[in-house]
Amino acid sequence: MFIEVLIILSKILGLVLPLLIAVAFLTLAERKIIAAIQQRKGPNAVGFLGLLQPFADGLKLLLKETILPSHANTAIFLFAPILTFMLSLVAWAVIPFDEGMVIADLNIGLLYILAISSLGVYGIITSGWSSNSKYAFLGGLRSAAQMVSYEVSIGLIIITVLLCVGSLNLTQIVLAQEHVWFCVPLFPLFILFFISSLAETNRSPFDLPEAEAELVAGYNVEYSAMGFALFFLGEYANMILMSSMSTILFLGGWLSPFNIPLLISIPGSVWFAIKVMFMLFVFVWVRATLPRYRYDQLMRLGWKIFLPFSLGWLIFVAGILVTFDWFAGCI
Repeated sequence: MFIEVLIILSKILGLVLPLLIAVAFLTLAERKIIAAIQQRKGPNAVGFLGLLQPFADGLKLLLKETILPSHANTAIFLFAPILTFMLSLVAWAVIPFDEGMVIADLNIGLLYILAISSLGVYGIITSGWSSNSKYAFLGGLRSAAQMVSYEVSIGLIIITVLLCVGSLNLTQIVLAQEHVWFCVPLFPLFILFFISSLAETNRSPFDLPEAEAELVAGYNVEYSAMGFALFFLGEYANMILMSSMSTILFLGGWLSPFNIPLLISIPGSVWFAIKVMFMLFVFVWVRATLPRYRYDQLMRLGWKIFLPFSLGWLIFVAGILVTFDWFAGCI
């Protein structure tokens, strides 16, 4: 029993520590990529090529004073960033990096991911409410409405993939793409899933809760030091998580893109990492390129365009699967 507990703890640490390092260096990569796109220099003074900048930023936030608003609900105010950060970590328990390389290979892994992502809104709405600030509260309401709106489309897209595979197991979803990745027959849904991921993670051009010109900084305006850092870490961990979900659902997970012996010999975890990094690059690319949406445009896109389109594609794919008797098989 003791040995089993040690094995589970080692698996958790083996996942969490690399994830935290990846989050730290993702912030540096984002600043470097945006700097290159805008033809300027990014961080380059702290360490060789600025590689120590994430650790300098983390140390700065760790040493800063934590300020508690005088009329805030202290318990909920302190718990909200912890909840956001913890939810961004526990979702990784069912993510397969390679065949058999997963902490918990649940048969309902997809349902688990949906449940955890749905809980993420609580950390944001409670942080806005507990701050006792109208700006933070409005930012929290915006974020809650935005996340709920786009979760509906994400759910319909995931159901479409589920119909094609016939399993909620993430490993089985990857193995079902052995002959063709789902981004080919379901390309419109792949684009919709990526755009919905931008809105789900409050990233540009859908970073309305953090519209500085309107709400100062949104739901986290009253947070400083490690409280702000936990929200920051949670946002970037969710970016990596949504990129991983895009890879698993549409890009074949750890599978090689071509059936060539040289490419097949590369470990699956390496292919998985390459695909996730590509998706993260597109996340950053979009931020450096597109202007922010207005809030009414954001809601119109989610409810009047994405929802009918994803529902129509679900019915269309279900009709094809029934017509050709392809249920529980790969497209």
